[in-house]
Amino acid sequence: MSDISSFNGLGSSGASGLFQILRDGRPRTRTELAEQMGLARSTVTLRLEALMELGLVGFIDDPVSTGGRPSSRIALRAGRKVVLGVDIGASHLRVAVTDLTGHRLHEAERTMAVALGPHLVLQAVVELATGLLEESGRALTDLLAIGIGVPGPVEHRTGRPINPPIMPRWNGFDVPGYLQDHFHVPVLVDNDVNIMALGERNVAWPNVDNLIYVKVATGIGSGIVSSGMLQRGADGVAGDIGHIRVHNGTGVPCHCGNKDCLEAVASGPAVASKLRALGSDARTSEDVVRLVGAGNTEAAHAVRQAGRDVGEVLSACVSLINPSVIVIGGSMARTGEQFIAGIREAVYSRTVPLATQHLQIVQSSSGVHAAVLGASMLAIHHAMSPERIDAMVLGLSGAPTG
Repeated sequence: MSDISSFNGLGSSGASGLFQILRDGRPRTRTELAEQMGLARSTVTLRLEALMELGLVGFIDDPVSTGGRPSSRIALRAGRKVVLGVDIGASHLRVAVTDLTGHRLHEAERTMAVALGPHLVLQAVVELATGLLEESGRALTDLLAIGIGVPGPVEHRTGRPINPPIMPRWNGFDVPGYLQDHFHVPVLVDNDVNIMALGERNVAWPNVDNLIYVKVATGIGSGIVSSGMLQRGADGVAGDIGHIRVHNGTGVPCHCGNKDCLEAVASGPAVASKLRALGSDARTSEDVVRLVGAGNTEAAHAVRQAGRDVGEVLSACVSLINPSVIVIGGSMARTGEQFIAGIREAVYSRTVPLATQHLQIVQSSSGVHAAVLGASMLAIHHAMSPERIDAMVLGLSGAPTG
């Protein structure tokens, strides 16, 4: 499989710069575009024709009159081309067709265990995606890219899962190659928490450049946006906070082989285990949510302590990264204020005031849709990048390059 994380050797069509201006969705006349780019109007017209042929931009119906003949305006055609966002969870699939602004056009879900292996799961993705494209009236030629989130570590450059604990038979599997054989478009794969960070930021915090998204459910992980860019680190494991040791542990073993990891102490199953020891019927994160909702005092105390444990680790993250916002997602976030209050308590007491004076710690607003929205944004950012636009324009027969 080729590396789709970068492009080189294509040259420039000249149209990509024009398209990046129009990506904001604001209509402009050819004269305005020519002035903004410092080019002749005839050159702008040639580049617009290429973008129109690709179906990326078009004229809108409300020309502007300045006293003479109205000037036609051009804008992004956000609904013409589409991408697919795919959320592969531990026990579910969620697939959405979205336009180029990230608006979901059609969506489908299926209960399915990721442990069934890549062939069965990805075949289900193909079936759902094909049905959604038909339902939305789109052909394969309207699809620009696919973004996928999976519940495990990913080598982002190749899109292959690397030793994912809850994904047997997925290690090293060529996920992009499998789907490219069916859809013939670029496929980008990332860890589920990274794409949740993208989805949450796009939905709720588009003007925030420094954000941490924390998912607390069966496992614990975080996605980091710093200076407006998703941070993956040297090997794609940036944000793997679930295996940092916490002081509140009592020698609890973690599946990674260490003891008292945050995930082993404060995840949904870890809290459920503590409640079982106290006599409650709890085995999953959902059981913990149910008990807290029913007013169980022991569950509320356990959740509050789990929040403190998560906050202990996040206090170090705040000192290192200095985010403006920490978003808490995953099933444990649905236990309510007790959990987030525990996080705030630890973060604010353990971090210097300068780092927390403007810090917001909030519950996710995109909820269960964070991952599929983020997967769509991953695909959109790739499909609308200057390199991809150049590649598409230069692929047109007789495409202008001036």
